[in-house]
Amino acid sequence: MNILLWILLGALAGWLASVFMKSNNGMLGDIVLGVVGAFVGGYVMNFFNKTGVTGFNIYSILVATLGAVVIIFIGRLFRN
Repeated sequence: MNILLWILLGALAGWLASVFMKSNNGMLGDIVLGVVGAFVGGYVMNFFNKTGVTGFNIYSILVATLGAVVIIFIGRLFRN
């Protein structure tokens, strides 16, 4: 059940990031971006001495979305 919640959190965060960044990566791409974004967002927040992803809550969705936005931004830098 826990892995299903992580996939749901990743999907939601990836979708929010793709809406914010006006990106179209498809449903599977959004899920992958969200899950990777959760790790990246946690690392970025730890860099600023804040907690990363703590569970299935609003704060964790925001952290994962932040990470997914960073991933989309870096991806656009390498594509252009």
